[in-house]
Amino acid sequence: MYPLSTFLEAAVPKKNHATKPQPYHHGDLRRALIETALDLVTEEQDWAFSLREVARRAGVSHHAPYNHFPGKLDLLAAAAAVGFERLRDGMRRAMVGIDDADALLVAICRTYVRLGLENPALYRLMFGPALSAAGSAARPTIAKAAGAEARAVLEEVILRGARSGVFAVAPGNPEEVALTALSAWSAAHGLTMLVIDKVPPAHLSLDGIIERLLGMVVAGLQRPQTKPPIAPEGARPGTSL
Repeated sequence: MYPLSTFLEAAVPKKNHATKPQPYHHGDLRRALIETALDLVTEEQDWAFSLREVARRAGVSHHAPYNHFPGKLDLLAAAAAVGFERLRDGMRRAMVGIDDADALLVAICRTYVRLGLENPALYRLMFGPALSAAGSAARPTIAKAAGAEARAVLEEVILRGARSGVFAVAPGNPEEVALTALSAWSAAHGLTMLVIDKVPPAHLSLDGIIERLLGMVVAGLQRPQTKPPIAPEGARPGTSL
């Protein structure tokens, strides 16, 4: 297992300012612009680029992006939506072949954290305040909708665990299911941000941190099992104290 510092050095893409523009050869200009923006976010680990730079990299005129995106914020929102789609699909793939709800929860949260660490800038774009227009707390609809689809995967796992009796959650109470999902999401999101910001001690194992934390989250959600009381040391079974 590798320490956090080693993982982050390998996971965070290096800046590459020398990348040449990629000519635009197909008819889906909107998709090409989004993919170009995602490439820039990944390479630069920032979104300080301009629409003109996106157009140049896509191999189109600097006016072309405005045919699909009124402003840069709209393009960034579309890029963030793709990030949420990747997160949703990644969690879905992590569920394949797993039946137990507690194991499912660990699997999707583990995937969540690792996908966030693979591209910290995209993760910050998806969840940070950059998508809110000046003077507005509202987030773009396209990003909100894609985020809700990703969150629905987590709520589905919580509901499955509630129905099977694994989690101490009332399956018929949507608010309780949503709040339980929020608690698990908060743990995964908080860990992701802490590691991105290099807060945990660098000598600790990333795998160890993820597994221990997620284990604690699952243990906190599980329905208590009815077990016989543990007899004090030295007492014989069947005797009273």
